[in-house]
Amino acid sequence: MVALEEGRAGWTVVAAVAAGLMVCATGCSGGGAAAEDAHAGADSVQVLHRAAATLERAGSAKARTSMEMATGGTRVTIRGEGVYDFKDQMGQLKVLLPQDPAGTDEHRPITELLAPGALFMKNRGAGVPADKWVRVDTAGLTDGNLVTGGATDPYAAAELLRGARAATYVGKTEVAGTPVRHYRGTADLDIAAQSASKGQRKALMAAAKGFATAEVPFDAYLDDQGRLRKVRHRFSFVNGQQKGTVAVASTTLLFDFGVPADVQLPEAGDIFAGKIAE
Repeated sequence: MVALEEGRAGWTVVAAVAAGLMVCATGCSGGGAAAEDAHAGADSVQVLHRAAATLERAGSAKARTSMEMATGGTRVTIRGEGVYDFKDQMGQLKVLLPQDPAGTDEHRPITELLAPGALFMKNRGAGVPADKWVRVDTAGLTDGNLVTGGATDPYAAAELLRGARAATYVGKTEVAGTPVRHYRGTADLDIAAQSASKGQRKALMAAAKGFATAEVPFDAYLDDQGRLRKVRHRFSFVNGQQKGTVAVASTTLLFDFGVPADVQLPEAGDIFAGKIAE
């Protein structure tokens, strides 16, 4: 699996299975507000199933991402920020790696371009020239690029909700000052892959096979127009060395809908063709 690396200080952040990898997977507390309006009960599942299509109609948005894990007793958070075009399923993120354990070295942000079936990374390190991009086929990753790049593709995060089998309407709250409805439930990766758009289907099928379990707990927050404002997924992996499961929590925050999101993919000559150090 591809890792996000910085060779200068020997610090490696692996957004996948790693020895001792653990995460504090938390969810928002909720009350018994399931009956307060028509968003309760079985309808909650249908609302979540429509979330990806609603984003596509919204066109575009700014996005912030975070991926939380813990290794060696140290909690690691990888953060990203950028824009996403939901109609074309393309986005651009600047992904910031955490400081080295000593806190003295900073890492250059990794530029990531997200496209159907592909992830492009610049400033990846690991022997890749600074002016070159690395291209990764997301269908060939065991996690379908839900965590490999250090950020979950925002549209893939919404498409996962197509796999919601059961969901509870927790109640009304706010995300960044916007009134939202909070839903909590579990998505099935196999169902999500079968229901996904053509651009995300193969990657989600790979994730369904590669994760420790096809069940993905989530907390989703939708505004009054049904647009996904925030979603938090908790992914489980097999830890090969300890023969147990580990977890990574991925959060996507969407805002400023309709913002310009012109994403240009690199030319073939700008893509690194050499061997990538592991």
